[in-house]
Amino acid sequence: MTFAPRTWSVGEVVTAAMLNVEIRDQLNSMFAAWTSYTPTWTGATTNPAIGNGTLVGRHMKIGRTCHVHARLIVGSSTTFGSGNLSLGLPFTAAGTMPGVLTAMANRDPASPNFILGAADLSNSATTTGTIWLANPSTPGDWNAWASGAPWTLAAGDVVKVYGTYQTAT
Repeated sequence: MTFAPRTWSVGEVVTAAMLNVEIRDQLNSMFAAWTSYTPTWTGATTNPAIGNGTLVGRHMKIGRTCHVHARLIVGSSTTFGSGNLSLGLPFTAAGTMPGVLTAMANRDPASPNFILGAADLSNSATTTGTIWLANPSTPGDWNAWASGAPWTLAAGDVVKVYGTYQTAT
C-alpha cells in the first residue's frame, strides 16, 4: 500500500480522511500481514506443471522495497519441463541493481538434506531468472536449477526462494 506522499498546497483544508490516507493507512500497511500471491513457474524451453504439488508465495512491499518468499513443494504428478527453471516475482524489479534472492532446495524433508543457492535478479526482471544451486557432488560448483539439477526432485521435495529486492515502482 505504501506510496509516495501527497504534495500539500498552501491554504488547503486538511481533513481527517486525508490524514487517514497519508498517515494511518501508510503506517498500517507496513505492519500488516504479508500478501499472498501465486508465482508463475517457467522453464527456458518447456514450462513445468505443478500437478498435485504446491506453489505459493507471499510478499510485503514498502515503498520500492519488496520482501518476498516463494515455496514449491513437489507433488507426485509434478513435471519439470525443460531448460533452466525460474519463479515469478510479485512486482517488476528495478531497472538498475534490483538485488539477489536466496534459494534453498530441500530433498526429502523427513530427513533434511538441503543445499543453498541464489538468484541474481536481472534489471527490470519479472522472474527470478536462473536460480543457481550448489552442486551436492562437487564443492564450489553451482548448477542452474533445471529438471535434473541439482538433483532429480521427487514428491515432497521443497524449493524456496526468499529475500528482498528493489521494485521498479
